[in-house]
Parts: sequence; C-alpha cells; structure tokens
Amino acid sequence: MSELKEPVDLAALAELSARIGSNPDIIQAAGGNTSIKENGVMWIKASGTLLAEAQQKDIFVPVDATAMRMALADPDQDADQPINFALGQSGLRPSIETSLHAVFDQRVVVHVHCVNTLSWAIQQGSDELLATKLLNFKWASVGYCKPGAMLASAVSHVIDTGAEIVILKNHGLIVAAETVHAAETLLFDVIASLEAPMRPFCTIDVEALGKGLPKGWEALDKDHPLHQVALSPARITHATTGSLYPDHVIFCGIGAQILTDDDPAATQEAPPFYIVPDRGAIIQCDASQGAKALVRCLGDVLMRLDEDAVLEYLSDEQNYQLLDWDAEKYRQKLNA
Repeated sequence: MSELKEPVDLAALAELSARIGSNPDIIQAAGGNTSIKENGVMWIKASGTLLAEAQQKDIFVPVDATAMRMALADPDQDADQPINFALGQSGLRPSIETSLHAVFDQRVVVHVHCVNTLSWAIQQGSDELLATKLLNFKWASVGYCKPGAMLASAVSHVIDTGAEIVILKNHGLIVAAETVHAAETLLFDVIASLEAPMRPFCTIDVEALGKGLPKGWEALDKDHPLHQVALSPARITHATTGSLYPDHVIFCGIGAQILTDDDPAATQEAPPFYIVPDRGAIIQCDASQGAKALVRCLGDVLMRLDEDAVLEYLSDEQNYQLLDWDAEKYRQKLNA
C-alpha cells in the first residue's frame, strides 16, 4: 500500500456525514462514525472529531482494513489499538470503533446513535419490539459490549447471516451498503421505521427554576425535553436508575442525579446536570458541548418511552470500563 489514494466517493461520504452529524436526533457531539473501503484501505472518522465538520476539516483517517481484520482473528494481536493500523501521517487517531467497521464486507458503513433507535434498544425485550418495526429489512441485534474489538467480534457473528442492519443494544445503529447513496437510503428508511414520537410536553416555569441556583448553574432552555422527565416520577426513575448507553457515561457520568436540599450542587464533584423533581432540570454553565448534547439526548430518548417501559441498564462493571478507558479519555479531552 505504497500509495494512498482517496476513494472518489469520499467527498460524498463527507457530505452525508456532515448532514447527519448536524442532526441531534441522529448524532450527538463526537458520537457516531462513518467509513468507506477501497483496495484494502478503510477511511474512517478520527476519534474525537465531529461528523458535523466532515466538509470543513480532514476528519477521515486511512487504516489497513485487511490487517485489522486479521488482528481480530489473532489473539496475539491487539485490535483495540486502531492507531497501530493507521496509514499515512495525519496525526489523528482512527475511531475507537475501527474494528467494528472493518468486519463488514460492504464498502460503506454508517454508525449512529439516533434517538429513535435508542428508544427501542434500551428496553428489555427489545428484539420483540424491533421485529414489528423492521419486517422489511435484513437486520440483526447484539447485546451490549464495550466498544472496540469485543463489539466487533459480536457483530461479525451476526452479519454472517446476511444482515445489512445491526441494532446495538444500549448503543445505537449500524447500516452497511456498497455505495454512499445506498447507505444513506437504508439509514433513513430504518430511522423512519423506528419512529418513536415524543410524548406531550407540559409548560415549565423556567424563570422560577433558575432563581436561587448556586453560582455556575442555570436552568435548561424552556423547551428542553429533560424538564418533562422531571415532572414524572416514573421517568425520573428511568433516568436515575443507571446509564443507558456509552456516550452518556463518557460525557455526563453514570446515570442522572436528583437535586436535593442537602446537595447544593456547589461542590467540585457535582455532575454536569441535575433533575429537580416537579420543576425541571439544571446544568452547569460551563458544561462541555459533549455534556450538553448528551443531556439533550437523554431527554429526547426518555420522552419517547411509555412511562411503564422496562429498561435495560449498563452494569457497574460496564460503566467503569468506559470511565477508565484511555481511548475514551482521549475522545473526552478533545471534546472538553
């Protein structure tokens, strides 16, 4: 591979990436990734970069896809170090999910964290729920795995059945196709089929909520969906029982917390946001863009659920794997 020649349709992938990356219903912050393969080389989004900026910046990194696939099959190689498979001298790290993209035979792979998909994929018994929505698709699902080689291995087994759509429980959606246009069509067809309408909103007195907050805190915007979560004991339980998908853990910590009288939100250990029962939700004024995006995502997902929905949460071990993972610390640092 002495010569690195970009695929002629990399620009088309960048255009699609920028469009979906600018839609918070599909991508939040630095989440999600896209890739395209050509002659054994895979061009994939760099870790910590934004799909929304795909047409403004060089965010795609070439990697040796053949070597990555061989590494996944060899216990003596570390497929969880995608930087080892990078080609060229861009200085960027390939996505932590490079191995996930490599296992697909299709040229184009798109991985998103769309709120429609998440609203189904976090529920217990999600396969039965999804089956009624995806009747016209070749799809499969995998249980939650830590992103990286472990998840890639799980996905490689289900795509052997011919699936071109994979639902990642407690994580997101992958579609694969031979062209950018086909992948785009498939992506939006799946998102539409998984449509989960938002539940009705009630009026929130944001001005009253914002009064008397400790310095450095503010009420979320009046139309923010997390306010609505705060008005329902059942939805508060959904939010505070634990973490529902990886990016929330990375950017917001484990689950959500309730603001109580003996927790004034003034300590350094305070989370980036709180739910205030019966009133709404507040956030630190200097919260990162990643945290803000994932706070919004939590509200967008939970307000698509029935109040009696039974949810599946990440385990304590799965939470701490993410918090103590160098690859995610790197991505979080870039998005601070």
